[in-house]
Amino acid sequence: MTGALLSVRDLHVTFPSERGPVEAVRGVSFDIHRGRTLALVGESGSGKSATAMAAVGLLPPNAKITGEVSLDGRELLGLSDRQWSGVRGKRIGVVFQDPLSALTPILSIGRQLADAVRVHTDLSKKQAWTRAVELLDLVGIADPATRAQEFPHQFSGGMRQRVVIALAIANDPDLIIADEPTTALDVTVQAQILDVLEVAKAETGAGVLLITHDLGVVAGHADDVAVMYAGRIVERAPVKRLYRAPAMPYTLGLIGSVPDPHATHRRPLVPIDGEPPSPLDRPPGCPFAPRCPLVVDACRAAEPELIPIEDEHTVACIRAEDVVGQRPDEVFEGALAAPARAVDAEPVLRVRGLGKTFPITKGTIARRQVGTLHAVSDVSFEIGPGETFCLVGESGSGKTTTLLEILRLRPPETGTVEVLGRDLATTPAREIATELRRAVQLVMQDPQAALDPRLPVFDLLAEPMRAAGFEAAAIRTRVTELLDLVGLPPDSLDRFPAAFSGGQRQRLAIARGLATKPRLLALDEPVSALDVSVQASVLNLLAHLKNELGLVLLVVAHDLAVVRHIADRIAVMYLGHVIETGPAEQLFAAPRHPYTQALLSAVPIPDPERERARRRIVLSGEQPSAAALPAGCVFADRCQLRPTLSEELQNRCRTQRPALRDPDEVSGVSEVSGVDVACHAVNPPSDLTRAASGKEGRP
Repeated sequence: MTGALLSVRDLHVTFPSERGPVEAVRGVSFDIHRGRTLALVGESGSGKSATAMAAVGLLPPNAKITGEVSLDGRELLGLSDRQWSGVRGKRIGVVFQDPLSALTPILSIGRQLADAVRVHTDLSKKQAWTRAVELLDLVGIADPATRAQEFPHQFSGGMRQRVVIALAIANDPDLIIADEPTTALDVTVQAQILDVLEVAKAETGAGVLLITHDLGVVAGHADDVAVMYAGRIVERAPVKRLYRAPAMPYTLGLIGSVPDPHATHRRPLVPIDGEPPSPLDRPPGCPFAPRCPLVVDACRAAEPELIPIEDEHTVACIRAEDVVGQRPDEVFEGALAAPARAVDAEPVLRVRGLGKTFPITKGTIARRQVGTLHAVSDVSFEIGPGETFCLVGESGSGKTTTLLEILRLRPPETGTVEVLGRDLATTPAREIATELRRAVQLVMQDPQAALDPRLPVFDLLAEPMRAAGFEAAAIRTRVTELLDLVGLPPDSLDRFPAAFSGGQRQRLAIARGLATKPRLLALDEPVSALDVSVQASVLNLLAHLKNELGLVLLVVAHDLAVVRHIADRIAVMYLGHVIETGPAEQLFAAPRHPYTQALLSAVPIPDPERERARRRIVLSGEQPSAAALPAGCVFADRCQLRPTLSEELQNRCRTQRPALRDPDEVSGVSEVSGVDVACHAVNPPSDLTRAASGKEGRP
């Protein structure tokens, strides 16, 4: 292999603080070669982004940077702003995590791309605009000539991320740095973005530095992996070697924390207990020692060096020989689910024909309605005692609207909602405000926004109980019970939310949801913004609480890998409609609807060999507008199965809305599946079904 494109040697990054210098990056070294992807992996605070931003000169002026960073032999540290301007955007392209903050809201997309080209070339305005349209076409934006004239707010999240990638590759860079490019995106959009990155790498021949905490993404797209912890690299290896034989307990724990959507059976995830150390208070010796299940006294004596254990495989661990060949559950203690309680058969929640619309208005002084947004249409499901029921789908599919219509505990716009056997349309308002309000609670997606930063933990947990009329003595006892239930120390009562980590804040939000001893706990994307190690512990906590307390869980999620490990039954939503519903095990083993197949296919598998051997179903385009629903199947325009159907069936897809039904029951199969599907062509199962379930017959 020829010389490295980017070479980083002994990189140190230090920030000043009131308590002294904060060493965010400590002695990091790596190489990136042309046409290859190096993934930097680790929990939040491990130093991944600081490493990448130091390499491209984007850290604040008060950061102290030492070491060597060279691009094709040219030293980059110490360049002036003018010199950096000739490197960034031309030789190095950066894909930032938040596309909204990376794009200028007052300039059209085409103008921003054209300016990025003209600043590094001698092209005219017309030539640069033509190049901008070509770039939009390259990254998969439909009708690029028209969309180039639009503004960032007119693009969806996934489309904005495509534009940021187009900006990064506008001048055919030698190096592309992608900082968490798929964080918080739907799995279908994530699959599209990762494919666009692969196209960009192939078109430019660039090396790629991929920063992520998603080991499924790494398995499918990286050539080499460097695992970071406490500001330094603790393991580095080719991707297949790292997954096959990790040698650092931390790496093994990260792999065990990742949900596998294609697991043959449900198993508890393997969380890494504890939190990463503060850069101002690192323990002596190995920084991972306080969280490591294999720790010995020698681990605390000195921090281990990064040493080779095999060709191209280095690790900083004195217990490496004891780790290689072990499974995560053999090293880390997983949370074992308690047996479920015996329960009655009466549903806790029954929803029939639920619908919700919003008026589309126009005008400033005299506003008038010009249309109707059909957010939710004819949604029906029920949840039995002791069940975890998940609503799954892309952003804009109507999941959260459905959840909020239920939690408002008032008669819906259309349809009926029954909670604990009581119809909300006929139940007295006083009974709803007292009994039902206590029995139904919500855990929001973002705990930082849901928890009042001015209140200490005791008041945060006591507030819903006071509102429900609990006595003071009962509140004090219950608060202590709640902290124990969610695994937080009792000395947390006087602390404020800002003093907790993201995972601890989510546990606080769950404790607050449990305060009034509810029967039904609704959770809106409860782990979407968490590191995989923290996500695993929260998912195991929810499974334990469900069985321990006899809770019914209604979960909104877009990550099917997460859903695989907590759901008993699932409803898949698209454009406000339920298009498939049934037991989780059957839905994952053999998804019937083409959209469910595509969703499952888009979820990364944390295994390089399986991830790269399968063929994924990548949906094209965006969801249609809910303001103008198609006359027939709501998924018809994006359906990967439709072009293969007969002309008669295609016409039916365009003109007739399919009913949600059990196709096996309709066709007279003796053993019905219990899965209801809204699809004209679902019977018999297609090759796509077998492909999505990982069996033979891939398309």
